[in-house]
Amino acid sequence: MPFKALNLSAPVLRGIQAAGYVDPTPIQLRAIPVVLSGRDLIGSAQTGTGKTAAFALPILSKLGAHGKVRVLVLEPTRELAAQVETAFRDFARFTEIRTVAVFGGVGYGSQRSELKRGVDVIVATPGRLMDYMKDGAINLRDIQILVLDEVDRMLDMGFLPVVKDIIGRCPRERQTLFFSATVPPEIQAVASFALRNPERIEIGMNRSVTTSVSHALYPVAWSQKFELLAALLAKIDYDSVLVFSRTKHGADKIARRLKSENHSVAVLHANRSQNQRIEALAGFKSGKYEIMVATDIAARGIDVAGISHVINYDVPENPEDYVHRIGRTGRAQAVGDAFTLVSPENRNDIRDIQRFIGQTIPELKLEGFPYAPLTARPEPAPGQGQRGQRGGGQRQGGGGGGRTQGGYPQGGQSRQGGGGSGSGGGRGRFGEGRRPR
Repeated sequence: MPFKALNLSAPVLRGIQAAGYVDPTPIQLRAIPVVLSGRDLIGSAQTGTGKTAAFALPILSKLGAHGKVRVLVLEPTRELAAQVETAFRDFARFTEIRTVAVFGGVGYGSQRSELKRGVDVIVATPGRLMDYMKDGAINLRDIQILVLDEVDRMLDMGFLPVVKDIIGRCPRERQTLFFSATVPPEIQAVASFALRNPERIEIGMNRSVTTSVSHALYPVAWSQKFELLAALLAKIDYDSVLVFSRTKHGADKIARRLKSENHSVAVLHANRSQNQRIEALAGFKSGKYEIMVATDIAARGIDVAGISHVINYDVPENPEDYVHRIGRTGRAQAVGDAFTLVSPENRNDIRDIQRFIGQTIPELKLEGFPYAPLTARPEPAPGQGQRGQRGGGQRQGGGGGGRTQGGYPQGGQSRQGGGGSGSGGGRGRFGEGRRPR
């Protein structure tokens, strides 16, 4: 079914065509009629399947002409707020509707000027929105449509009290939409407070990874993680690579070492200024930087076409973050590869991820890499505990073979299998050995 069959307005259809959209995705096909009908909605679909357009297009069609502030979209991060507002603006280019992104990390002047000029759609992070509400620059009395986007991440980040406060300041007679890649049970508490008899749309399992992404584990000693990362980058054919670190310090360290090996690298994390973050994202999108090293702040804040590979240098702390991280590749029905570097202390984290997504992730070995015995990260000194490091183990290397189609540098391992064997290796399962003394 084409977009023109979904009862969207003519100016919005022109905006869709100008944005290069051809056919609606499954979440768009099912969500757009519900939003146009005025019903509340909980929509979940895999990352990269077009959730933003699923609510932006019908909202813009319903708004029609320029008027008061009638739409509020809440986002967990400033990157998401900026990108979602850009999508609204692009789709609305042939209308009179005005939009503004409201988020922290930058001055108030430009945002305040846009608000004074008059806007129809506000896309905001909760903290900065509350600032403007407290000084009277924003009033929610005329809100007709409230959207909570990436609502699970918003709750994970501790925004529940302020989100409830914001919802309470909106008119009771409104349309409310929840969108996210995952919809854990915790969301029901907010849904019962904010939604009225919502329609529920789930495209695929809301804990699954998109089928256009092939993913694999690369077990390695903790001390060899960077060497394996460098070896993978030398072996694979990539367009652009997103590397995830758990910590800001770790991201900076990885970026410095990659730069020393003559890679063009951008860094994105919470300690970077807004201007630095904007420059990093713009450079990554344009191809100025071939690699971006980021913390999980970027897992839902990067919408860059053509990311061919995601590499988890550190295993994510939450299984949900695994889905969102690797969803940065394989977007919009393209294909991509996601690799996770795994040390023995991550054994329980990997088990939790596989349980969450309902899949066994294949374990691979890089041909020709000089694997050391599989030892864990050294225990931190007393008083310097490390978050998220669990389990233990030790393993010897092995392997040999070739390379499959689709970008997997490996030794004799099929994509679908849980193990695999090369000319000198076994199945590559995690053992439970001892930590180094």
